[in-house]
Amino acid sequence: MVLALTVCGIVVALVVLGLFVFGLRRRLIQRSGGTFDASLRWDAPEKGDTNGKGWAYGVARYNGDRVEWFRVFSYSPRPRRILERSAIEVAGRRVPEGEEELALLSDHVILACLHRGTRLELAMSEDALTGFLAWLEAAPPGQRVNVA
Repeated sequence: MVLALTVCGIVVALVVLGLFVFGLRRRLIQRSGGTFDASLRWDAPEKGDTNGKGWAYGVARYNGDRVEWFRVFSYSPRPRRILERSAIEVAGRRVPEGEEELALLSDHVILACLHRGTRLELAMSEDALTGFLAWLEAAPPGQRVNVA
C-alpha cells in the first residue's frame, strides 16, 4: 500500500513538474515581447486542400528581421522554424474551411506564404495578421518584400 501511494505521488509530481516546465518555457519565450499565437503548416498542400492535417500550434516571436516559431507542446528552448523577413513572400490569405476549422482556433485567418521556395501557411488572429503584415512591409530600405 505504501509503495503504491509512493508511486502515485511520484507520477503526480512528474506530471505537475512537466506542466510547470511548459508554462515556464512559454513565459521565457514571451519575456522579450513581440509574441503572438500562430499555428504553422510547413510544406503546405496546394490551394483547395482543407483537410486540416499538418497544423501545429505554436508561439511566434519577432526577433529583428526574423520571426522565430516555437511549438507549444515542446520542451526545446530553440525555435522550431525561423522565417527571415527578406525570404517571405505572401501568396494570399483565406479563412479556415472544412476540417481546418476544427484544427485551428476559431478566430484565426490563414496566410499562405513562400519561404525560400517552401510553401507554408500561418494561422493567426486578425490583430496578429495586421502586425505581421506591417512588420513585413517595414523592411529596411533596400530589402525586397513581396506582400500580395
